[in-house]
Amino acid sequence: MSKQKPASISPCPCGIPRPYPDCCGRWHDGALALQAPTAEALMRSRYSAFVLDKLPYLLATWHPSTRPASFGPNPPGLKWLGLDVKAAADQDTDHATVEFVARSRLDGRASRLHETSRFVREGGQWFYVDGDLR
Repeated sequence: MSKQKPASISPCPCGIPRPYPDCCGRWHDGALALQAPTAEALMRSRYSAFVLDKLPYLLATWHPSTRPASFGPNPPGLKWLGLDVKAAADQDTDHATVEFVARSRLDGRASRLHETSRFVREGGQWFYVDGDLR
């Protein structure tokens, strides 16, 4: 299965009922690229980037201290089923956490990733640092 591409009128993969270009698409491409205004917006845009195999965006928004050198696209047949943000909290102006559940299916087997992610803002840009699986 090739990567999923939302039509401009389709809701964004992140679950917010807005068209992709008006939601996470604005953080992925164009003048606002990489400028998600909150840790939750960054987390949602990263989920959408996983759905759409936007690997350069994922690497660019991963903090250099924990970022892998590279990683591959979604395995063939992987279907992302949805995102549920459970909680988002700011520790201070430059540190935040987001708890979420992301669901997927591969080869008929459902999977869910439940994580509390840590984010840091440096130079005005939010970065994913790491997370604790729940």
